[in-house]
Amino acid sequence: MERIKGYIDHIIYQNNGNGYTVLELICEGDSYICVGNMRGITQGESIEVEGDFVEHQVYGEQFKIVSYQVVAPEDIDDMLRYLSSGAIKGVGAALAGRIVKKFGKDTFRIIDEEPERLVEIKGISERIAREIASQMEERRGLREAMMYLQKFGISNTLALKIYDTYGMSLYQVLQENPYRLAEDVQGVGFKIADEIAAKIGIHTDSDYRIRSGILYTLLQGANDGHTYLPLDLLLERAGQLLEIQPGLIAPQVPNLSMEHKLYIKKEEGETKVFASNFYYAELNCARMLKEINQSLEETELLPSIENQIRKRIMHIDENLQLELDEIQVQAVVESTKHGVTILSGGPGTGKTTTINTMIRYYESEGMDIFLAAPTGRAAKRMTEATGYEARTIHRMLELNGALAQEDRRHVQFERNEDNPLEADVIIVDEMSMVDITIFQALLKAISMGTRLILVGDMDQLPSVGPGQVLRDLIVSEAFPTVVLKKIYRQAGESDIVVNAHKINAGEQIALDNKSKDFFFLERNDVNVIYKHMVQLITEKLPRYVGAESMDIQVLTPMRKGALGVETLNGILQEYLNPPAPEKKEHAVGEMVFRVGDKVMQIRNNYQIEWEVVSRYGIPVDSGTGVFNGDVGTVVEINDYAQQMVVEYEEHKKVVYPFVGLDELELAYAVTIHKSQGSEYPAVILPLLSGPRMLFNRNLLYTAVTRAKGCVTILGSSQTVRDMIDNAQVSKRFTGLADRIRELN
Repeated sequence: MERIKGYIDHIIYQNNGNGYTVLELICEGDSYICVGNMRGITQGESIEVEGDFVEHQVYGEQFKIVSYQVVAPEDIDDMLRYLSSGAIKGVGAALAGRIVKKFGKDTFRIIDEEPERLVEIKGISERIAREIASQMEERRGLREAMMYLQKFGISNTLALKIYDTYGMSLYQVLQENPYRLAEDVQGVGFKIADEIAAKIGIHTDSDYRIRSGILYTLLQGANDGHTYLPLDLLLERAGQLLEIQPGLIAPQVPNLSMEHKLYIKKEEGETKVFASNFYYAELNCARMLKEINQSLEETELLPSIENQIRKRIMHIDENLQLELDEIQVQAVVESTKHGVTILSGGPGTGKTTTINTMIRYYESEGMDIFLAAPTGRAAKRMTEATGYEARTIHRMLELNGALAQEDRRHVQFERNEDNPLEADVIIVDEMSMVDITIFQALLKAISMGTRLILVGDMDQLPSVGPGQVLRDLIVSEAFPTVVLKKIYRQAGESDIVVNAHKINAGEQIALDNKSKDFFFLERNDVNVIYKHMVQLITEKLPRYVGAESMDIQVLTPMRKGALGVETLNGILQEYLNPPAPEKKEHAVGEMVFRVGDKVMQIRNNYQIEWEVVSRYGIPVDSGTGVFNGDVGTVVEINDYAQQMVVEYEEHKKVVYPFVGLDELELAYAVTIHKSQGSEYPAVILPLLSGPRMLFNRNLLYTAVTRAKGCVTILGSSQTVRDMIDNAQVSKRFTGLADRIRELN
């Protein structure tokens, strides 16, 4: 690495959000273009930078800054240049000249130590003197904090987040308890806080460290879908993380409970440890569900009234040319009798037909009906199937990005208990995808007297987020649940539907390629699988299902390995969107994003803004929030502004700063878990070998049901048979069903 020392002659570009800066640095008469994250620096300042010279394909030679520090002005010219730069509001070139002329080399010391003396200068009052001193102190504080944090290996971007969170109290936080960073600052996990603590000299058996390790272990559990961990498992995992004996960890669990950060529940002969927010989320959901259900009198309908309802349902079906069987009719009837009704069933069992009948029935009653689903794709499918507008749950609840800015870790909605949804009936599809956090937000926004109808397939994989809401609701047996099992004639003509039900029932399927929409290619060489995968996507399947190559989706169980997401995306990108002189690129670690790439958002971002513009460039709609699993296309990469633009469904465009691209990954191949709620014209499943816990019936069933027109499996027939035989699923530790039972 090289070092350059000079003064900032001109700031060409600066992103106020992430601090990315392009500037011109003058060093001994030579001019250099420097780029890097340097929030807080201003024109006229003297800095020393460390980094390397790089050749940019458009802008030529640049100095890429790895670290920097602001240095004290060495002469009167440096001081004059800084004060004249506009860095200090209210001080222009003329006033700066008078200050420096009066105090000379003592100028900065006077401003720092004796700011009252500035009133000796014509044009400076006591108020202006205080403002100048305050601004100088604030800027110096930010620079010193940045340099202090750099000593611990913290990047400038993360250092800015820490400074924004704590201000000048960050020194006290780091010295007393650096593990607070993991709780307070987004982007700082336990491991980063632990590294800082080690450099500061905090012992490995520190109470702060152990408590933070316990909370981090629960957080990791939440990432795996758990809302609690059994105490023994928690101590075991925390011990592995902290590399200390579980006996040293156990005493801190009740201490955290006393601080209301944990909730300890002893039931069924087991001690369960919840993060407090998840315990109360499940408890609140149980309470609200009971209230919603009781708000409509749960009395048996008189036979005459129920018969009238059934006649009206049959009349609706005749008008729509539908043919409901008795269990579907019963589902509609049950929804009229209760505040909460659950409708479950696999593909082709008539869930959509039943929903359509419900909509028409309640519409004929003059009721306001809202339709919702967890993802944009699922909402779009619901709209197409019903002819009524369906929204994402987030949009229905009116996500407020401005409010969420106040606490980036918690989403906030305009619709809540104080401003409930104005609907008589709310139908939510794809409930298997809904986690406990968004479910709690939904229930808060439902007023008493509203009917809530929850639709889903409990045999699908559970939500990516913590909880298994649909399964817990059904297992609790507290709400009327109608399960559709009959496969209807039209759906029964599809081997995708028939095979999905066979897989779910543990029955072996035919892999003889006599089907029109379900194919299997026995291939045991990874390179051969790559070759056939590319051929299928680029040549055969688009014509067969009438779709574009980009619409064909590769689904895989794994992230790592030869047939994992990371490897497959690199290979597929080279064939589906190869490099070209006119396509701009940007590398993030080992991944390269290129204009035209298919990408996926991999975590919820409630603050990020999106905009829809007309073909004339006029904004026609805007909002906030992009969510885990949303898929879009890279439409622009701007090296100068250090940002990338992604267009999602419904032409929503989102601008990502380069430092925020860790929220995206290529999506030519995605994990089966991430594909939930989506439907593709054709799906390709590479299945060769993998861990038994992962390669199970539940996973294969979910993958097959994502395809609308065609499924092609590439790999080992024995692996497919083993997956169908393997009914083992990863246990999720959740408490919603228990909380519901407690209240009923």
